[in-house]
Amino acid sequence: MAKIIVTVDLGHFRAYRVTYDPLGRPVTDLIESYDSIEGHGRLSEKLSDTAGRLLRGGGKRDVAKGYGEPHHLESEIRKKLIRMIALDINALIKSEACEGWYLAAGEKISEELINKLEPEVKSRLLRNITADLTTIPVSEIVSHFK
Repeated sequence: MAKIIVTVDLGHFRAYRVTYDPLGRPVTDLIESYDSIEGHGRLSEKLSDTAGRLLRGGGKRDVAKGYGEPHHLESEIRKKLIRMIALDINALIKSEACEGWYLAAGEKISEELINKLEPEVKSRLLRNITADLTTIPVSEIVSHFK
């Protein structure tokens, strides 16, 4: 049976199927990959209008005009991305006929991501590495999970 390796960060999702050839060498195939636009860039680049800035009016009654600042927007976007990644992992692991799977997620999101997984999927997790492996070559992926 095949094993699945999932490498994620807030901007990238990569899933690989690992099978073995007749000589016992691992064969790694990319089965799912996407990049999240919300996970890239800074918040200031995403909010380009002046509505969140404090402006001063002119005249005798100099009043600050606030249009509502996004105090918790970054954390809400982060939570939303982690929830999306967990849903994608749940769907992938349930649909694949695999005996177990591996996860590589950045240190900042790993624990929260695992907590969002369904119990059935979490129980099949063989190893979790707290590292961002989304940008390493496919040929090196398997070596991190031996």
